Amino acid sequence: MATTRAMIERRRASRVLIRIPIKVFSNDFNGEPLDTPAEAIAVSRTGALLRTPFQPALGSRIEVLNGLSQETQEFRVIRVSDAKYDGSFELGVEILYPTRNFWGIQFPDERLTA
Repeated sequence: MATTRAMIERRRASRVLIRIPIKVFSNDFNGEPLDTPAEAIAVSRTGALLRTPFQPALGSRIEVLNGLSQETQEFRVIRVSDAKYDGSFELGVEILYPTRNFWGIQFPDERLTA
């Protein structure tokens, strides 16, 4: 198993623990459209850790609406946890078409410019 240090060194961008309300748009197992409230619990410029009430397939694409900015972006599911005690799932996702700062926050490794 990889050490925490090794995992941090592999990370492409710094991660910020934060709670941002989101809405996730996807298709359920029957192919029916699904839109559900969820939350981002950790974010980076290239992805996020989401807490959702459903379990999408690994590799599937989801659309995320940032509840603060009302912007939408497409992500790929790269990790899915087993169900938590409350029935929620944690999804590791990567942004497919990074443009600007989708999350609207300043990350620790960004330099302040005067």
